[in-house]
Amino acid sequence: MPLSGLLARDVGWTSVFYVFGTVAILWFVGWWFLISDTPSDHPTISHLELNYIQDSIGVSVPQQQRVRPPWKSVLTSLPVWAIVVAHFSENWGFYTMLTSLPTFFKQVLGFDLFKAGLLSALPYIMMACSVAIGGQILDYLRSNAYLSTTRARKLFNVSGFILQAVFMISTAYSKHTAVAVACLTIGVGFGGFAWSGFSVNPLDIAPQYASIIFGLSNTFATLPGIISPSITGAIVSHQTASEWQVIFYIAAAVYLFGAVVYGILASGELQPWAETSEYIVCPSGGSAHTSTTELADPSETDKANP
Repeated sequence: MPLSGLLARDVGWTSVFYVFGTVAILWFVGWWFLISDTPSDHPTISHLELNYIQDSIGVSVPQQQRVRPPWKSVLTSLPVWAIVVAHFSENWGFYTMLTSLPTFFKQVLGFDLFKAGLLSALPYIMMACSVAIGGQILDYLRSNAYLSTTRARKLFNVSGFILQAVFMISTAYSKHTAVAVACLTIGVGFGGFAWSGFSVNPLDIAPQYASIIFGLSNTFATLPGIISPSITGAIVSHQTASEWQVIFYIAAAVYLFGAVVYGILASGELQPWAETSEYIVCPSGGSAHTSTTELADPSETDKANP
């Protein structure tokens, strides 16, 4: 955001798209040559690392076994929809702030474009730190048996959403620039704790199908990026503080809705339709075992879980 503000002010708004588009192309080239479909396909992975990955999250075999996901079980699973709703709720606030913060800082707080871009980056810098910190704390609580996986995921996700809602509303009524910036920074920062809840939850409930579940949730979670800016543009027609208060209230309401749904429906336990036991041969000649891989006929799974 700081770079975008600087480019827009000194070079022109189109330069933002050219610069970051070029970076995206360079990233794609690196991804193409450095990334493998599965850990077992990676040319430089060690036997020890592969065993650790597969024992932790299961064996990635759909590409080799042509296993069809048990769609009925996935789409009728309440823990899956808890993840979807949480992802949607988090991204609503995320995209609202991402697309609207520079405008809010400029229209309500009176900052110029570059300073608005600089301040808009602060909440996401805070989030980058809190994601790492929150994940470490949550894993510590789980690995030392202070909390079960289900309780840990719910605690971090629900508390993250509630705190974000509180600071969003606080921002709406802040009379001082420093207070508004602090509330937004802290509020968005707490989103990092929510991410340590729902974002890795697919690996808890169905490691074999985690990518599919995350893809499903991310599809719904992309919708706020389309809907939220349109709503903001429609409501903030006169660029007044009271209009922006409505935007913050909507974001807070969505956060609270996500907290309730996730708190009731989420689970950290392996789901019955994702359970089985299988081996896979490591590139170095060994074998790794997992008890979280689904190789059964998905139609039989769906019959067992109507």
